[in-house]
Amino acid sequence: MKKIAAFAGSTSTTSINKKLAAFAAGQLKNTTFDVLDLNDYEVPVFSEDFERENEYPNGAASFNETLDKYDGFIISLAEHNGSYAAAFKNLFDWVSRKNREVFRNKPVLVMATSPGGRGGATVLAAAQGTFPHMGANVVGTYTLPKFYDVFKEDKITDDDKSLELNNTVTEFEKAL
Repeated sequence: MKKIAAFAGSTSTTSINKKLAAFAAGQLKNTTFDVLDLNDYEVPVFSEDFERENEYPNGAASFNETLDKYDGFIISLAEHNGSYAAAFKNLFDWVSRKNREVFRNKPVLVMATSPGGRGGATVLAAAQGTFPHMGANVVGTYTLPKFYDVFKEDKITDDDKSLELNNTVTEFEKAL
């Protein structure tokens, strides 16, 4: 059986993106999943000077090894000032130093949500532009605007957005 990793591009303990990633993974029919927490992969701020003078950080090495175990990825990105959250970007900068194809040319479903009406659309667009250069086979995207209005009792209450996610997850699962 195929197995994927679902995670948020956030280190918030109350991450709405982690909730969305886990919910999406829970829609898989014939695939198992793990929900990863970026807090388990601590790394210093990336710099070439630090890299030259120190060993490769254990958190980056561990995350790199963890990614090898999966057949695909569901990622929901937090949007901070129109871009990736700093912790997410930093970890991926470190990981890419050892394996430029961070996502191992495997299927990736990229998502975003936010409390606002754009639902993280700007960070989602950034990911669509950069993830393929990091070894992502982006097979689907999804955005959920107004998270707190449409995600209640651990489910999406907007029928159209729920159906859209279900269809997107189904297509992702077919690509595994």
